[in-house]
Amino acid sequence: MENRVNWVDIAKGLCIIFVVMMHSTLGVEKLTGIEGWMHYVVAFAKPFRMPDFFLLSGLFLSRVIDRPWRRYFDRKIIHFLYFYILWLTIQFVFKAPGIAADEGIRGVASTYLMAFVEPFGTLWFIYILPVFFLVTRFVRRVPVWPVFLALALLECLPIHTGFVMIDEFCGRFVYFYAGYAFAPAIFRAANWLRQRPLAGCAGLGLWAIAEYSLVFTPAPTALRAILTPEAFMAGGLGGWSELPLVSLLLGLAGAFAIVAISALLSRLAEGNPLHRALSWLGAHSIVVYLAFFLPMAVARTVLLKSGVITDIGTISLLTTVSGVIGPVFLYWAVQWTGYGHFLFRRPAWASIDRAQTTKTAAFAAE
Repeated sequence: MENRVNWVDIAKGLCIIFVVMMHSTLGVEKLTGIEGWMHYVVAFAKPFRMPDFFLLSGLFLSRVIDRPWRRYFDRKIIHFLYFYILWLTIQFVFKAPGIAADEGIRGVASTYLMAFVEPFGTLWFIYILPVFFLVTRFVRRVPVWPVFLALALLECLPIHTGFVMIDEFCGRFVYFYAGYAFAPAIFRAANWLRQRPLAGCAGLGLWAIAEYSLVFTPAPTALRAILTPEAFMAGGLGGWSELPLVSLLLGLAGAFAIVAISALLSRLAEGNPLHRALSWLGAHSIVVYLAFFLPMAVARTVLLKSGVITDIGTISLLTTVSGVIGPVFLYWAVQWTGYGHFLFRRPAWASIDRAQTTKTAAFAAE
């Protein structure tokens, strides 16, 4: 695994918080039928929430993309396949009773098997990453700009087939490829901003104003007809930010804004609590991504049924905090007891490359 880069870990830490926030907030709102103030935070983050996650996932790929096929396939395909199957099964343990009540045992079996064709729930990110790694390997000899422009066009097209893999591939691959292809420029820009905090803050201020305006200003009636259903999902409000080309530009700008914020935060002393927390979360972002579903669901149920807190925004915030912290406690419990390492560390039997070194966590950049 590559040496840790401080600002990259901070950026991943911010990303995973935004991802948990989206699932937590929309889950609470779906159950209550009420939108809270956290909905606006989720909506603001939508244009860059997944683009930055994918861009960061591609940043270090150039260092390993020319590895022998066996090792590359082991680290970039089988690695994520192991965690997908494992955590798909774990999620099914909790969700199967509900599916069985509606569709019977046959429905449970068919839903589980279908999850190997169409990714299940929150695990779609783990499912699609190997595809991105594989396709990037195949096109690595093709000139960068033609590939990037072709992928940008795919992102702009109103593709909505109903199949997660097709739709997300077309909408997200451009960001992953940008992280891979433009990594040297991204690292140079991050270092430049780190040394010029005033310029960085000024640029982020302008970006935030543009982001806010384009997200919360409804698209003109004449243009709303071209919006796909995704424009009103995952916190989307059907604003200018959802229009073709605008969404691409905001995705790239937002991903770079997270890079800039992280570069500036990396100036904090390493002992600073915020620095330490975000860096740790970033270095273990996949741990949180894999395991947040259960503490999130438990917190949501307890908070809604207790009636102690009635504000939907506050409930969403507390659910988000639980979704982030819960996996951290689970990971620490595994480390402390010595039991359950297979949850976050791929065992030797699940590898086809015997030269694989021991991992302490399932890092996205492996």
